[in-house]
Amino acid sequence: MKTYMQRKEDVVRNWYVVDAEGVTLGRLATKVASVLRGKHKPTYTPHVDGGDYVIVVNANKVNLTGDKLDKKIYYTHSRYTGGLRERTAREMKENYPVEMIERAVKGMLPKGRLGRQMYKKLFVYAEGDHPHSAQKPEALKMD
Repeated sequence: MKTYMQRKEDVVRNWYVVDAEGVTLGRLATKVASVLRGKHKPTYTPHVDGGDYVIVVNANKVNLTGDKLDKKIYYTHSRYTGGLRERTAREMKENYPVEMIERAVKGMLPKGRLGRQMYKKLFVYAEGDHPHSAQKPEALKMD
């Protein structure tokens, strides 16, 4: 029996929309990263970007469990001396909810050229509306 290897020319991509309202951040990120990689398809091949497009709406209504709102810290460095900036998860949720979800998903994708290609298929919006209605996205259920 031969193992099936998908080629990038044969990839069929779908569009999915995920409502992040009331969903835990980590559970949302794992599901989205899995769909971006294409692991939900029977044609999954690790070295081919066979994933689908994912739209995440209501990013500002995502949940964090426990004390993470005050204890989880996001770090950014400008690469200049003394350029370390720290933000709590509460600040990120209030001011930068899109970046919070993007960081969580990006950390679960492969590193390198393939991961950057998969990351480009992610679209995150803070509110409930998105400009991708022409693609007719299907609703992706969060279990």
